[in-house]
Amino acid sequence: MEKKHIKLSNNETLYYIEKNQEAKQTILFVHGNMSSSYHYKPLIEHFEKDYHVVAPDLRGFGDSTYHQAIDSLEYFADDLALLMEALALSKVILVGWSTGGGIGLKFAAKYPDSIEKLVLLESASFRGYPIFKKDDAYQPILTELYQTKEAMAKDPVQVLPALNAMQNNDANFMKQVWQAAIYNVAVPEEAFDANIKETLKQRNLVDVDWALMTFNMSHSTNGVVEGDHSIDDVTCPVLSVWGKKDLVILESMFQETVDALPQAKTHIFEHGSHSPLTDDKAALIKVIEDFIQ
Repeated sequence: MEKKHIKLSNNETLYYIEKNQEAKQTILFVHGNMSSSYHYKPLIEHFEKDYHVVAPDLRGFGDSTYHQAIDSLEYFADDLALLMEALALSKVILVGWSTGGGIGLKFAAKYPDSIEKLVLLESASFRGYPIFKKDDAYQPILTELYQTKEAMAKDPVQVLPALNAMQNNDANFMKQVWQAAIYNVAVPEEAFDANIKETLKQRNLVDVDWALMTFNMSHSTNGVVEGDHSIDDVTCPVLSVWGKKDLVILESMFQETVDALPQAKTHIFEHGSHSPLTDDKAALIKVIEDFIQ
């Protein structure tokens, strides 16, 4: 699937997939951590029939540049606003997967006039994503969160192994990670190698992991930073999709975000993993279409 590219006013160049520019409504697909626009291929191929589809590689992911390091998920939200400006888009339906869901929430809060509806797919919580310190047996110490990026970067389970795989272009290790934690319901055999190739292009893993730990739109602390209350600024219609077999986003993370959004609708897949795009594409498409139509 061919990517275009465009230079933003902040000097970053974003690569993106774009289809059906003539359609009246635009769907902006925002990927998550350890992925790229290409991972949305199953949804792009369907929605391009009736919608203008734009799916960017976020800064530091895929083929996009990473000139300035990000300090928060808000950087990505601002990049999306600049991308919309560059493409002359006034309003979008935003679909955010995993970390992309957190970015979507921040975008909706900061740019309410630019978003029509928000779809969260296995989204990071509005209170961020915790990475706990590990004991000598490499088990999480559930009372101790990392308090600095430098300490978190040395995490022997959730950070260092993935970082080393990216730096060494270790596709076999990364495939094992995805199959165990993300594709634990269904492995997309035909797309697996291509998806992993895209994953290994990431250059900002530590920055993104720390941005997730310090992401907090709530009214209280998440154990690392105080909340900025911005969840109150999310006023657009929201659909949150979650699967009971998701090993990345826990039910409590899904539920606390929904509870903070009185307008949110929900859909739970009984046998869904962290990758609803590849579990049951037809079922996911129907849920999204019912909401955005």
